[in-house]
Amino acid sequence: MAHKSVLLVAALEALNLHPDGIYVDCTFGRGGHTVAILNRLGKLGQVLAFDQDPEAVQAAQTLCVADKRFSIVHSRFAQLAQQVEKRGYLGQVKGVLLDLGVSSPQLDTPARGFSFMRDGPLDMRMNPNSGESVGKWLSNATVFEITDVLRTYGEERYARRIARAIVAARSQADLKTTRQLADIIVAVYPSKFGDFKHPATRSFQALRIFINRELEQLEQLLPQVLEVLAPGGRLVVISFHSLEDRIVKRFIRDCVRGDDFPPNLPVTVDALHPRLRAIGKPIKASAAEVAENPRARSAIMRVAERC
Repeated sequence: MAHKSVLLVAALEALNLHPDGIYVDCTFGRGGHTVAILNRLGKLGQVLAFDQDPEAVQAAQTLCVADKRFSIVHSRFAQLAQQVEKRGYLGQVKGVLLDLGVSSPQLDTPARGFSFMRDGPLDMRMNPNSGESVGKWLSNATVFEITDVLRTYGEERYARRIARAIVAARSQADLKTTRQLADIIVAVYPSKFGDFKHPATRSFQALRIFINRELEQLEQLLPQVLEVLAPGGRLVVISFHSLEDRIVKRFIRDCVRGDDFPPNLPVTVDALHPRLRAIGKPIKASAAEVAENPRARSAIMRVAERC
């Protein structure tokens, strides 16, 4: 499936683009959002992008050569403030965009091991040159550890049953492929739930989020946005998982509320020092976009503006 950027038009509108502004795309992927932003900027506009996936960074090199307004950092986006300060952009950025989750090329490439629909090595790392693969982690994890990951990151109600089955299966044969793992999950999953989603959906999602520390990275990034944004600059976040969206929602809410004071102390709004303003309501993909791109069905976008 060709990569299609989710909520592209809505994200561009939410960024409130200025022709000469500096923007950061924290999740380059295959550059759909980045290219669309560049197309709306003038000669002095700049886009800095991040991606930890070496294949995404390699794909970005052509754009780096073709457009001097663009640069990319091969890094987790948790290094946002450091990289922005390095370039002298601190407090001057007009917009920060995050399109969270996994990209279509990652899902559609069996060798990356993200999808239970395609047999491949049980990897799931955003950067396959760094860290521990899912397969390696599962080969040593206890039933308790696997259960905890599946419940915490996948909200999987049958987490313990699946964890026990994984540990039992690996005692018979090494767990190396996505198909092996998917078959183990299907075999122990109640059949009455089979029509709702593929039984392996939540488990694969949980393992991917865990092995890449995705929620931890998001929690590290969000406070840095306050440092890099200029007054009036926009934060635009597209989430695909309720846990991601919950973190973003809470962060925006707390920044809108401002400083904590005792509940009975009379305080003016200005004294609260709010750091963000929430812009509009959460946005979801239209029925037409979901029909064209089914991966947009769970997307939700939140927007906030720096005070």
